[in-house]
Parts: sequence; structure tokens; C-alpha cells
Amino acid sequence: MTLEISAKAKAMQTQGIDICSFSAGEPDFDTPDHIKVAAQKALDAGKTRYGPAAGEPELRAAIAKKLQTDNQLHWEAQNIIVTNGGKHSLYNLMTVLIEAGDEVIIPAPYWVSYPEMVKLAGGTPVIVPTTAETDYKMTPDQLAAKITPQTKLLVFNSPSNPTGSVYTPEEVKAIAAVVAEHKQVYVVSDEIYEQILYGGMTHLSIGAVEAIRDRVIISNGFAKSYAMTGWRIGYAAATLELAQAMIKLQSHATSNVCTFAQYGAIAALEGTQAPLGTMMVAFTERRKYVLETIAQIPGIRCNTPMGAFYVWIDISALGLPSLEFCDRLLTDHHVAMIPGVAFGQDGCVRMSYATSLERIELGLERLSQFVGTLG
Repeated sequence: MTLEISAKAKAMQTQGIDICSFSAGEPDFDTPDHIKVAAQKALDAGKTRYGPAAGEPELRAAIAKKLQTDNQLHWEAQNIIVTNGGKHSLYNLMTVLIEAGDEVIIPAPYWVSYPEMVKLAGGTPVIVPTTAETDYKMTPDQLAAKITPQTKLLVFNSPSNPTGSVYTPEEVKAIAAVVAEHKQVYVVSDEIYEQILYGGMTHLSIGAVEAIRDRVIISNGFAKSYAMTGWRIGYAAATLELAQAMIKLQSHATSNVCTFAQYGAIAALEGTQAPLGTMMVAFTERRKYVLETIAQIPGIRCNTPMGAFYVWIDISALGLPSLEFCDRLLTDHHVAMIPGVAFGQDGCVRMSYATSLERIELGLERLSQFVGTLG
């Protein structure tokens, strides 16, 4: 559904219609120059041939160092697999770990691909609904109530897409304590937004909790923090057994990730981090404006996101299903948002503020006008 809305918005734009698009899940910044220069140098040096299916050794080592330094995750390079985007790392994992009859617990709202990947692997998604009262975060009691002998995996995403919610270190440890009691349960921690945080919020990787570290798989990538969405470079970190299984699968599915692009990723990790700071200044300003403006529109509300670049807008008081709401908003008022039903929770819509403040101001004015017509 996310792609359908985006496609319709783009089709309308080609007709000359001015669309305020808040559907994109990618930063509106260009990839930093030093990353592009590194990839260009790799091209000039002839880094255009097949590489190892698991990734360039230098990049795997750089990722391992990053995880050790930033996240207290003591993986070595051999535990890392470089994938075609963060999504690919998740798909690899689901394919090698999940079999028919396995259950996978997924808190909702969730990123749209999680349950589909589980089903493609033959597993059964077990959805845990969350509410605004818990800031759309699953509680330990909710998790414990869903675990059965068939539970194989928990999908854990913090900061969250689509809600922007962030589990505190204490909340992460509480979730980990439940997992620790069930030795058959693995956790895949999707940490793609880990560096996009607000208000002094800190990110604790659930893999850093010692009691379950050998049952945690980290999924991450370069798309969000380094504005490298089109580069398609992600990675997974796991036990040697799981990493080798994913490498074997990838060797038959896609082989290596684009060779010269991986040298850009090395520069992203080892070079200046200043561009992220510049991006965060803009995101912080936009977030403030969005929250203040939505608070003034009768009939809708949203929680305060502490990470990522989304707001999760509750439209349930307006009486429209989210898909109809988004379709009418786009068709009649030329604003693109994503219906919450795509993320497992109707009655809400996702707005991305990864666009200019000027477009945000215009789009929210149009949103206000649309909501006014529903009164």
C-alpha cells in the first residue's frame, strides 16, 4: 500500500499537479560528498568485479568495529554479512531461520514487510497490538502472553517505523528478560533508525543484554543515517552459525552487494559524521513544527515521536478508514500520506517529515482544510 500511494502521487505529479508528499521513508538529503568520493575512487581503482558474497572484508571489519564501539556488541567480521539493503538482511534471516509451524511475534504498528516476509518463509505472524497509552510500545506482559512452544522469533524495532517510538534502556532490558526465560526464542533487532533520536533519548541495542546476546540478530544499514537509500547497502550481525547460513543463501540468491558502493559505506562509517548532525538539525525543526501544528487541528492527534522521521497521526475520531482517508486526501487535497492499515493499525496514518519545511507548512494547511470538511 505504501508503494501504491507513492505511485499514485507520482502519476499525479506527472500531470502537473502540485503534490505535498509525506509518504517517503527516506531522508530528503543527498548522500554526503565524502561517501560519493570514496565510491568514485573505488570505481577508478577497478573495484567493479565480483566480490565475496558476505561483503568486502574491509567493510565487514568496519561494521564489526562500529557495533563494538557504538553498541557494545562484540561481533567479529566473520559474524557480519553485507546485504542489498537492510530489508535484504531481514529477508535472509527469515528464510534461513523460519520454517512451517514457527510463530513470529510482531508488535503493531509494524513496518509493512515484516509479516509478509514471515509468511513467505512459511511461518505464522503473531501480531501484538499496541496503543497510544503505551506510546505504541509492546509491554513485557503482552510479549509473555503471546509466547508459545511454537514461538521462534520476536521482531523488535526501535526507533520504530511507523510510530517513531523509542524503547528506553529500561524497557529494552524488560523485554529481554522475558525472552531470556524462553530459550527457543530469537530476536531480530531492526536498528536502521538508531542514530535519529530526539530530546536526549538514547538507543540501547537489545543485543547488548548479556542474557540473550547469542539469540539476537542485528539488522541495520546505511540508508537512513547516511542518506544512502538508493545505494542498497545493509547488514546483519549474528552468531557464526546463522551468519554462515545467510551467506550461503545470499551466494545463491544475489551474490555480492555492488562492489564499489561498499567502499562508500566504509567511508560513511570511518569518515566525518557531521552530515548526520546537519540532517538532525533540520529534522528537529520540522518535527517541532509538525507536532505544534497537528495539536491545533481538531479531530486528529499524535504522540510525540522520539526517533526516526515520522509522526503517527490518530484519525479514528473522524470515522474514515485510513485507506479511504489517504485516498481522498491525495485525490482532493493533493497530500500523500500512508494509511495505517498497511502497518497493521487502521485509524491512523503515517506522515513522513523527510521533506522541506516549506512543503510541510503547505501540506499541513491542506490537511487541516481536508479534516475541516469531515466535521
